[in-house]
Amino acid sequence: MTATRLPAQLIRAKRDGEELTDAELRAVMAAITDGSIPDYQVSALLMAIFFRGLSDRELATWADAMVRSGDVLDLSAIARAKVDKHSTGGVGDKISLPLAPAVAACGVAVPMVSGRGLGHTGGTLDKLEAIPGFRVDLSVERFTQLVDELGVCLIGQTARIAPADKRLYALRDVTGTIESIPLIASSIMSKKLAEGIDGLVLDCKVGRGAFMKKLPDARALCAAIRTIGEAAGKRVTCVLTQMDAPIGTHVGNALEVVETIEVLRGGGPDDTRELTIALGAEMLVLGGVARDAADGAARIAAALDDGRALAVFRRLVEAQGGDPRVCDAPDEVLPRARVTEVIAAERDGVVARLDAEAIGIAGVWLGAGRRTKEDAIDPAAGVVLAAREGGLVRRGQPLATLHHDEPGADRVAQARALVAGAISVDERITAWPRRSRVIEVLRGTLAP
Repeated sequence: MTATRLPAQLIRAKRDGEELTDAELRAVMAAITDGSIPDYQVSALLMAIFFRGLSDRELATWADAMVRSGDVLDLSAIARAKVDKHSTGGVGDKISLPLAPAVAACGVAVPMVSGRGLGHTGGTLDKLEAIPGFRVDLSVERFTQLVDELGVCLIGQTARIAPADKRLYALRDVTGTIESIPLIASSIMSKKLAEGIDGLVLDCKVGRGAFMKKLPDARALCAAIRTIGEAAGKRVTCVLTQMDAPIGTHVGNALEVVETIEVLRGGGPDDTRELTIALGAEMLVLGGVARDAADGAARIAAALDDGRALAVFRRLVEAQGGDPRVCDAPDEVLPRARVTEVIAAERDGVVARLDAEAIGIAGVWLGAGRRTKEDAIDPAAGVVLAAREGGLVRRGQPLATLHHDEPGADRVAQARALVAGAISVDERITAWPRRSRVIEVLRGTLAP
């Protein structure tokens, strides 16, 4: 470290509520990256930040130092505006798959570095890899080439992008500091800013199935994200979206690709389409293609309905090694579970609650997610919902279907109980107004 004070002095200073200088923050991040500061001191600093937080200046510098711990992609040769989207994680959240090609079809480039599933929430990379042959481990050079040629590419984080984040995240996971707003925000933005983007739309999930259960916490995260983004000269829009019930009807990797194709054909569940259009609209505004959100929404809807978004997705799948026939006959190309089990309604009534978190955990038990980091994912496993929140059901009518390859009787029983308990049917309710998934939109101050 090159800072004036020793690591122990910096830890004490932050513990006592003192602000660290920019030079000190950058020196600490450099030491985290090269391993010259031990885990126990990094962990102590993370705990001090957890309790004391970071000022806006500290947060911007901390995040910028994380970005510069590795390579920052130079996409300046690509003429189109470059805008990405990040979701804080949800159940049935396949939105990136139809969204990225739809936005690209409208003239804004989408360089997207995505992640794996975390806990009960699914990951974009796992869904894409359900398509036979699809590769997410492309080189930075190939990634840049495809963003230029197709307007979109989706890959996983490489060792060259924000390496400090990898060490920090691993320590946060085992030291009880995951929930820190500044640490969450800097982790997200370190990877996004390293992509060489001009703007970012954050889909911040709120509710039972989200990591952010309460609206004030979600707003605080959005404020931190915008602080980092705008300090870096990037345009940021935050869309707060409801995550009490699963998005759409399909939960599970190959199953969500099936629903993606439906949306790219101009159909799909109302809420999946709504989120694709709403988030895409904000991306087009940030990219300077749309005048406002209404204009952006009309453009995204048109790209879904006239086949342009599907055409981009087809080219993307083929360019990344996948089987493009998935766009024509997904049920024939994607892996399918050997066993399906139907859970039926025990009474007449209206579905008053559809617990996203319980459905997500059930998917993990069936094999759609990982209980440990060593677990292999079964791409065919998951849950397909026949009932939706607010829908009228009759006794004996299917509520959900479990898809699995017999991971074990105990695991299937756990999943069955979770799904049955997640769907609450109320005999006293006769009508339920449809709710929008979008809670509010928080736009930044930097103009396109």
